[in-house]
Amino acid sequence: MKDKLLELHNNSYVPVSNFPVSACVVLKNGKEYYGVNVEDASTRAGTCAERNAIFSAITDGAKKGDFKEVNVMVSSGKIGMPCFVCRQMISELFDLDAIVRCYATNGDYKEYTVKELCPYPFGEDDLK
Repeated sequence: MKDKLLELHNNSYVPVSNFPVSACVVLKNGKEYYGVNVEDASTRAGTCAERNAIFSAITDGAKKGDFKEVNVMVSSGKIGMPCFVCRQMISELFDLDAIVRCYATNGDYKEYTVKELCPYPFGEDDLK
């Protein structure tokens, strides 16, 4: 997974931050979807790699509960974490025991469950 994520950094569009991020979500059926971060000059209209990968899966027909894991790599050389906007999306679509694997460019990673990253999620039940 590390090599594919590192390769995907080349596809990021980051003219302002110069901070490539890549992601891969894996469904329970083994199918993989990839994403990179895309930003614009205002830095507000872009999107994160994790959400790009999730949106690709949903566009292809994936549903809530179909997701097995998400893998993310940032370009800083450190182990990176999903932002809180991405954590919201992950907490809504992934099971609480799904894996979130956060990589550094050298291949080091830390692994968390969705429950560990999002201990107090806001979800559908909060809207009722």
